[in-house]
Amino acid sequence: MRTTNISVEIELDENHVPEKMTWNAPDGGISHEETKAMLLSVWDDKAKEALRIDLWTKEMTQDDMKRFFHQILISMSSSYERATEEKDVAERIAAFAEEFAIASKIKG
Repeated sequence: MRTTNISVEIELDENHVPEKMTWNAPDGGISHEETKAMLLSVWDDKAKEALRIDLWTKEMTQDDMKRFFHQILISMSSSYERATEEKDVAERIAAFAEEFAIASKIKG
């Protein structure tokens, strides 16, 4: 069996707010790549619930955060369809992503 590692390094200010974040994924050729935001979700099988870590730096703008969420919603639609083969539900998620884009004024 082979193992791999993905890691995130976070520099915090005196109030424990992220100032700088970098991530590493050696198998993907990523080394100390800077990022301004991350949303990590993992499945707790025992509790049957998602556990999350949502972090962003002080420099992450609201407009970029809106775009980030929009793109996550679109990718969730695609992932949901691949995982469940429920195209109709995936299309609803994608439709919501477009409604979100309009409501958040990142698309007209």
